[in-house]
Amino acid sequence: MELILLAKALILGVVEGLTEFLPISSTGHLILVGDLLDFNDERGKAFEVIIQFGAILAVCWEFRQKLWSVASTVFSSAGSRRFVLNLLIASFPAMSLGLLFSKHIKAVLFAPIPVALAFIGGAFIIFWAERRQANLKHDHYLERVKTVDDLSPMDAFKVGLAQCAALIPGTSRSGATIIGGMLFGLPRAVATEFSFFLAIPVIGGATAYELLKLWKSPVASLAGNDAGGFGLAILVGFIAAFISAFVCVRWLIHYVAGHNFIPFAWYRIIFGLLVLITSYTGLVAWSH
Repeated sequence: MELILLAKALILGVVEGLTEFLPISSTGHLILVGDLLDFNDERGKAFEVIIQFGAILAVCWEFRQKLWSVASTVFSSAGSRRFVLNLLIASFPAMSLGLLFSKHIKAVLFAPIPVALAFIGGAFIIFWAERRQANLKHDHYLERVKTVDDLSPMDAFKVGLAQCAALIPGTSRSGATIIGGMLFGLPRAVATEFSFFLAIPVIGGATAYELLKLWKSPVASLAGNDAGGFGLAILVGFIAAFISAFVCVRWLIHYVAGHNFIPFAWYRIIFGLLVLITSYTGLVAWSH
C-alpha cells in the first residue's frame, strides 16, 4: 500500500511541476490525474497544496540572482521598488476574488467535465492571442517593453486582471497571465517571465491560505494510521514537483525565444475532447 501511495505522489509531483508554468493548467491536470488515481479526497487535496510550494521554490532558484538583487536594493533602487510594486498590483485582483469566491468555485467547477470545457475554451483564446501578437510586430508596447523591468504599474494591473480568469480550474494561471499579457500587447518573452515572478506571491499566498485552513485538520490526522507513509509521500511529491518544475522553467525560457503557444492550444483541445469523449462513452467514470 505504501508503494502505491508513493507512486501516486511521484506522478502527481511530476504533473504539478510540468504543468504549473505552462499554459495548460496545473490545477486542471491535478484534478483529472487525482481523479484517475483515486487520490482526490481531503488527503489528496492537502497533498496538492503542499507540493505546489516545490514548484515555487524551483522558480525562486532559477531566478535567485534577480530576486536577491531586488531584495538587497529595494530601499535604494527605484527600479527594484517598481518591480515589487508591480508584483503586488498584479497579485491583488486574483487574490481578492479568490478569498471571496474560492469556496463556491471549488464546489461547482472543481470536477473533470468543467475542467475539460475550460481546456477547450482556453485553447481558442490562445489562438486569438497568437494571431493578434503576429499583427503587433510594430506596436509601441513591443518597442517600449523589452524586459520585466520596463513594465509599468498599469501593465501589471492589466496582467493581474487577466489572472483572475485562472480562478476557473482548467484555465491555467500561467496561461491567463501570459496570454493576457500578450493580448494587452506585451512581448511573449516578457509576459512569460513576469508570469514566473507573479507565481511566487500568488501561489505562495494561496498555499499559505490553504495550509491555514488545514490547521484544524493536520496532515497527520488526515493520514490516519499511515502518518509516516503519508509524510514520505509528501516529501516524494515535493521533490518531484521541484525537479520537474525547474526543468520545465528552463525549457520554457528557451522555447518562447523562438516559438509560439499554438502547440499548447492544440494539446488543450485534444486533452479536453478526450475527457469529454471518455465521459460520454463511459470509458472512464469521472467524478462529478
